[in-house]
Amino acid sequence: MAEEMIEAIERYGLSKRNRKRTLFSRIGVVGCGKEGSVIATTAALKGIEVVFFEPNEERIENAYKRIEEKLDKKIQNWGLTLNEKKAILGRIQGTSKYEDFGGCDFVIEAIRYDDNTGERRVVQRKDVFKQLESVLSPKAIIASNVSTVVVTELAAELEHQDRCIGLHFLSNIPDSQIIEIVRGLNTSDETFNKVCLFAKLINHEYVSVVESAGLISIRLFLIQLNEACSMLMEGIATVEDIDRVMTVGFGHRQGVFRTADQMGIEKIVKLLENLYDEYGHVKYKPSPVLLRLSRAKHLGISKNKGFYNYDESGNIIK
Repeated sequence: MAEEMIEAIERYGLSKRNRKRTLFSRIGVVGCGKEGSVIATTAALKGIEVVFFEPNEERIENAYKRIEEKLDKKIQNWGLTLNEKKAILGRIQGTSKYEDFGGCDFVIEAIRYDDNTGERRVVQRKDVFKQLESVLSPKAIIASNVSTVVVTELAAELEHQDRCIGLHFLSNIPDSQIIEIVRGLNTSDETFNKVCLFAKLINHEYVSVVESAGLISIRLFLIQLNEACSMLMEGIATVEDIDRVMTVGFGHRQGVFRTADQMGIEKIVKLLENLYDEYGHVKYKPSPVLLRLSRAKHLGISKNKGFYNYDESGNIIK
């Protein structure tokens, strides 16, 4: 009788014992709201383990719901199967303890702007950086999902400032696959090159942007939105027709007003105020149209009313 062959089960990938981890096999996300959940879902879809932080169980559960909604949309569009969804969710872990980031080699801070005021929460973000430095190895990268916040300011009190960097995911544009990568004053070449590699791993293009409030995307979009609001005030065209020119004429996925409703009018007003404070140019002053919507709490999809009216599923009511 032939001799029975016995081989160690570890060789077949069923055990992680003694297995060497590769770069970006496990990353962290601090704050899993609208933007953080996009980052977490994108990474998990590419086979990366993700740990996300929220301060309590209720918010952790809400974050899981946001992630599931994103995956369910992919299933509806035949871009994912139920079994793949289960596998992806199995790679995502929610926590309320910073210690659980200990095994990560890359953590992205993505805490929300204040829901009521739109403030950037710089003090809280700096505290997140300090908390992360206390639990991560000196070589682990600490990033912030920035738009008008300057990453050098966030890293100013850290011991290892060379491993800090800024990113900006265009999370309000459906299926956007480009990242703005922002080097701080002390960001090392090694850190920058590793983050460029991360962008490639999640199938995103990237551009290097000099540290500045608003970067490329926010400055261009907000000026365009302000001008579109001026056209509304002058009675030149309707919301729908201005957006139609952008989508049909220029080939944009969606118009400026639709994008504004997705971002949230309250956030847009604060972003414009931040840019006006930074650059002092009148082109960044929020349009009276935006201020009027903000005061009326017509904040976009989150309130079912902004430039457009929406149903409970976020679809425009014609």
